[in-house]
Amino acid sequence: MNRPVLIGVCGLALAACGPSEAPSSTAELVVEEPALVTIMTFNVENLFDASDDEGKDDHTYLPRSTKDDPAHIARCEAIDVERWRRDCLELDWNETAVDFKLGQLAKAILQVNAGLGPDVIAFQEVENAGILTRLSRDYLGDAGYGDAILIEGQDLRGIDVAFLTRLPLASDPVLHAFDASAFPDRADDTRGVLEATFELPDGTRLTGFSVHFPAPFHPIEMREIAYDHLNALRSRVPPDHVVFAAGDFNTPLREMTGTTIMDDRVRPYWIVAHEVDCEGCKGTNYWSRGESWSFLDMILFSPAKGDVWRIREGGVFIAASKDDQLNDDGTVKRFNLDAREGVSDHLPLVMTLESVATEQK
Repeated sequence: MNRPVLIGVCGLALAACGPSEAPSSTAELVVEEPALVTIMTFNVENLFDASDDEGKDDHTYLPRSTKDDPAHIARCEAIDVERWRRDCLELDWNETAVDFKLGQLAKAILQVNAGLGPDVIAFQEVENAGILTRLSRDYLGDAGYGDAILIEGQDLRGIDVAFLTRLPLASDPVLHAFDASAFPDRADDTRGVLEATFELPDGTRLTGFSVHFPAPFHPIEMREIAYDHLNALRSRVPPDHVVFAAGDFNTPLREMTGTTIMDDRVRPYWIVAHEVDCEGCKGTNYWSRGESWSFLDMILFSPAKGDVWRIREGGVFIAASKDDQLNDDGTVKRFNLDAREGVSDHLPLVMTLESVATEQK
């Protein structure tokens, strides 16, 4: 909490405090400066360790020395997308590669809050709690984050949603599985919604949802189901909680502008942070083939009863001040291990909340 500002009553109303009307005792108006809390969402694009997690299709992200096995080669050759197939066969994802990836992510995170990073980060595309805790301890140590908040989900590749925070946890986190029963052949490419509740500086509860919705190449109906799921979870949160949902909603520009998905399933329930305060923001992801920006990544906000916390004016922005995040033409520079450049194919989005100032005599 920031320090209170003390204002003398006579300083507020000089005309009412002339010599003949001086108050019998000194009175001061205490105006509490708002506390600030920053929230980031960041799809970190394939944050894997260099070990094989049993039951997960993480074979691309292994050292090159392990990839001469005929079974591995056969598995890679079955991949349809040429770039993915090549990476599966040739990418040398060793400890040096992992260290470089973690270092790049840390630089992007620490550009916020004068080098301390945001108070809460909602992550997408994290393999396991171990690799995220390694980022927290070894690369973000001065930021004061705790261990990763991550519950293993159903995605076949093993990419999960997660949180890092320096706020206290108020209850145990819960992963709410995505119901893919309408699309059983696509269930392996879905992630659940991670719910965690934190304690804000004034004791108010902050409930967050980290999400990673089905990719744009899946039918829009899958994203509609995901929004309905999220909204149902939001409806069960106590009204005195501040609530946010942050992550990769995978809703491209063509769906945001060409369908009613936002008007039907988002805006009636949430404040869309970048729509109310993100001057000059183009988007968090650039689709080169379609030459278009999209806010695939969003932060949705729902104030608590009484509006005790709100979005700070000027407090929503895309964190992209580092050279390695953008190409010369301003588009997103995705991570490239061979060239030793880039961070992610998504840019981190930040929302700043402030407590509503209180006045006391």
